[in-house]
Amino acid sequence: MSAATPLPQERRLVTAIPGPKSQELQARKLGAVPAGVGTTLPVYVSRAGGGVLEDVDGNSLIDFGSGIAVTNVGNSAAAVVARATEQLAAFTHTCFMVTPYEGYVAVAEQLNELTPGDHDKRTALFNSGAEAVENAVKIARAYTKRTAVVVFDHGYHGRTNLTMGLTAKNMPYKQGFGPFAPEIYRVPVAYPYRWLTGAENCAAEAAAQAIEVITKQIGAENVAAVIIEPIQGEGGFIEPAKGFLPAIAEFAKANGIVFVADEIQTGFCRTGQWFACEDEGVVPDLITTAKGIAGGLPLAAVTGRAEIMDAAHSGGLGGTYGGNPVACAAALGAIETMRSEDLNGKAQRIGEVMLGRLRAMQEKFADSDRVRIGEVRGRGAMIAVELVKPGGKEPDPAATAAIAKACHAEGLVVLTAGTYGNVLRFLPPLVIPEHLLAEGLDILESAFAGV
Repeated sequence: MSAATPLPQERRLVTAIPGPKSQELQARKLGAVPAGVGTTLPVYVSRAGGGVLEDVDGNSLIDFGSGIAVTNVGNSAAAVVARATEQLAAFTHTCFMVTPYEGYVAVAEQLNELTPGDHDKRTALFNSGAEAVENAVKIARAYTKRTAVVVFDHGYHGRTNLTMGLTAKNMPYKQGFGPFAPEIYRVPVAYPYRWLTGAENCAAEAAAQAIEVITKQIGAENVAAVIIEPIQGEGGFIEPAKGFLPAIAEFAKANGIVFVADEIQTGFCRTGQWFACEDEGVVPDLITTAKGIAGGLPLAAVTGRAEIMDAAHSGGLGGTYGGNPVACAAALGAIETMRSEDLNGKAQRIGEVMLGRLRAMQEKFADSDRVRIGEVRGRGAMIAVELVKPGGKEPDPAATAAIAKACHAEGLVVLTAGTYGNVLRFLPPLVIPEHLLAEGLDILESAFAGV
């Protein structure tokens, strides 16, 4: 809940969506901001907290997006605001590489403690998820003295040149922006719903195929790092078949390859655990984090084994704003909130509610001649449905877009995703009241019925 005047936790529509004031602001945006900066829903927010976003027209929308998995602790969470406000009054910047401060060290200590594994760790702080991934590659290359980087089908890792190269999907992320960095290689991922020989064969076959590509086409001895999202975000919330991640991690360990878990979207209680790779007991060598780390302020991190993190020479890591003191204060407040409010438990409860309702919808619309839910998937508060055309598994991006549009019109913020554009993804704040969760699912069900 907001640290200021609490927002009523209700859906309230007083205008069409978007309203006239939002439309005026959108016209200003079109005249001031380049077309490449798109907008999913041109509703201009004035306040936010709990499970709602309030716009400039006075509408209150249910939030199933969390700013793309950022406001896990809710917008303007009390501890985040209190700590950030205190830090704002003290100082806003010195550059940690010039004259350091305790907040950076404290965040590093927290991440060293919270991330999987009981080995000695180090953490470096940055500004964004893409920057964290870039630095993970730098660190892995410095440690291994190798250059190749292996990523996976359907993966997403950012919008910088290197991370565009690491990312699988072309539109909208890569089209027209090349050439990209060299020494990037893509291998199959265990996508159970679309594995040709069936989900039961997916983990073993996908791991074998990925390892064969690495050994035969790249050479394991040339690979610095393998980078994977434990649940693929922009790719469509694909949860690799059980056994796939441990197999890849074991192969990496056996061949001196740094295993990097990209937990930028999955981390900080989003899946009902601090980090998604914990689900199968995978302990990464390096882990990249951002999004939910600081309650909405820009901060990112690379955390990993001390001997790997220390491989880069002094001055080789850093950046002017990396580990900004206000963002560090916010992160400490966010982590405090995650602990005190048991947000892992709350994420698990959200998952129980959403998966139950969505599977019921899948059954209800199984015989629809217009749209069908091919699969319901996800963990905790990171849930998705993949939509397909009746009679098979052909992706249905048109129906996906239509359902999202219908939800938006009724005051429910939902996001789409997926390599084929046919996935509705749900990322509610972990502090969302259960009545709003239920109401949002009611709106979604009505949208399915109306397609």
